[in-house]
Amino acid sequence: MNAPEKLAIPSLQDRVSEEEWQTRVDLAACYRLVANFGWSDLVFTHITARVPGEEDRFLINPYGMMFDEITASSLVKIDLDGNKVEESPFPVNPAGFTIHSAIHAVRHDAQCVLHTHSVNGVAVSAQKEGVLPISQQSIFVLSSLAYHGYEGVALNAEEKPRLVADLGDKNYLMLRNHGLLTLGRTIADAFVNMYIFEATCMIQVRAQAGGGELVRIPQAIVDGAQQQAKTVTKSQGGMLAWPALLRRLDRIDPSYRT
Repeated sequence: MNAPEKLAIPSLQDRVSEEEWQTRVDLAACYRLVANFGWSDLVFTHITARVPGEEDRFLINPYGMMFDEITASSLVKIDLDGNKVEESPFPVNPAGFTIHSAIHAVRHDAQCVLHTHSVNGVAVSAQKEGVLPISQQSIFVLSSLAYHGYEGVALNAEEKPRLVADLGDKNYLMLRNHGLLTLGRTIADAFVNMYIFEATCMIQVRAQAGGGELVRIPQAIVDGAQQQAKTVTKSQGGMLAWPALLRRLDRIDPSYRT
């Protein structure tokens, strides 16, 4: 049996700005972390990030690569229509950019959009009440949560206005019968938001499986969650945990940086 071939990916570090390279490294790290935490869905779903200093240019995964294979140099630069804007040997899936393009077009405050089909997330997205206020994690999600109804596989551009209207100014979006989505001012923020979102859903599914009556957190506590989050993170948001997450990745496999 032949050993699997390693992907030969030429480095782009000397061909892009320092700011773009840092974004590429952080986005590749985000893909690796999603795989590491078990939220990936083979080669499907996407994480996108704005390219610093370039209007409506984004980085996205090469279609067909597993999330734990992605490197800074393999990420593909695309426009708001999902078309490649620079030469790359890797394909992209323009149809898969439908959700992301809709959000990036209107939410200029968000550098990163992260979408998953995790088992726990889809399970809760199928529940009529959605996220329940039953855990400390849930209060942070509920303080900035929106819902969007399922309209089939997200391939139809006509869905975009309804999606962005439902999202509004929120940073957590539950796609009914579909999955989870988070936004972040930074890639670190989007990842940590997803960590909290996924934990919220996992806790809820397990709590419901116990069969007992659930204790709900009062709305007044939910209303104060965003201020509490600023206090807990020293107003650093996801950046408080990000360096430690990168160190974790470096211990496992630092090749995402190449």
